[in-house]
Amino acid sequence: MSRFPHILVLVLLAFSFSIQAIAQAPFVVVIDAGHGGKDPGAVNGRNLEKTINLNVALRVGALITANCKNVKVIYTRKDDNFVELHKRADIANKAKADLFISIHTNSADNKTAHGAETYLLGAEEKRTSANLSAAAQENKVILYESDYQTNYEGYDPNHAETMIIFEFIQNAFQRESLKMAQFTQSQLTGYSKRADRGVRQAGYLVLMKSTMPSILVELGYISNDEECKYMISKKGIEELSQSIYRGFRNYLSGVREKEGLIKSQTSANTVKTDKTDKPVFKIQFLASKELIKDTDPRFKGIKGIEHYKENGSSLYKYTCGATNSYQQAKETLSSLKQKFPDAFLIAFRNGERIPVDKAVSESK
Repeated sequence: MSRFPHILVLVLLAFSFSIQAIAQAPFVVVIDAGHGGKDPGAVNGRNLEKTINLNVALRVGALITANCKNVKVIYTRKDDNFVELHKRADIANKAKADLFISIHTNSADNKTAHGAETYLLGAEEKRTSANLSAAAQENKVILYESDYQTNYEGYDPNHAETMIIFEFIQNAFQRESLKMAQFTQSQLTGYSKRADRGVRQAGYLVLMKSTMPSILVELGYISNDEECKYMISKKGIEELSQSIYRGFRNYLSGVREKEGLIKSQTSANTVKTDKTDKPVFKIQFLASKELIKDTDPRFKGIKGIEHYKENGSSLYKYTCGATNSYQQAKETLSSLKQKFPDAFLIAFRNGERIPVDKAVSESK
């Protein structure tokens, strides 16, 4: 009897195992708590930016680890130590990370300045001095490094003209970075109810050095006493962390759908608007391992309830308020949050779930 069939079987088995390993490769997210150690970041009395950043970073990582299967979380720092700016990006690059999230806290001479903003690398069409200043302040961390002129190719954070040169660098991951930035900013303003300072672009060195989709989050202004008090509170830390986690969860869902790891399925009672080419917005407000009866008291007063399941998930996910209008969906969401604080927007096209930001763009 020939040995070749046995060899062929072994080869096929090895090939199948390698394919399975690729399919099961974890999504890697690197969470960067800005500043640390000898670099306190922005300061308000005894309150330090480095501490706020770390508290939120660790909580975001814990939420992802607890709730997102097959996701590996890596931190650039887990305690109060100084990590050089270029080494933060190196950590992500060496780990072949799929996403890099840098967490910071803002500051301004104007003590009334407040609100959250999310950045990606690049240059805005309407660049302002405030925009340049925000990035320059964060980039000044390199002054704590002994050889920053070599590490950052001659960049000097004390001179605005070198800032402008770096600001026009845009990496190959800008589109994906923008998606993550939009998801995150939406949650910061919606879930945490922070004033919306928008999704913006600037020349942050830590983003320039990373080779994957990357964002930098400014949680709020430590220079504003009221906002500082919120960011150091348990409530503030939890809400801000939940916002970044929820933004990540929405981004991850889109990535996995794109890779074919998740295929959305809608229930038989899906409304007619799902069968058109127009995006349909819905509010997801509840998830359960068991089917819930229509007479359940939790459904009282809610119209147009539907449910769906995603492949690989054992949960029935309940939605309501199906509409082609993004504005109407936001109004429904605002009302529903009084009863279901964790409710959030999702979108479908032709029965398939799509990223909300894509649906908003298409609906315009």
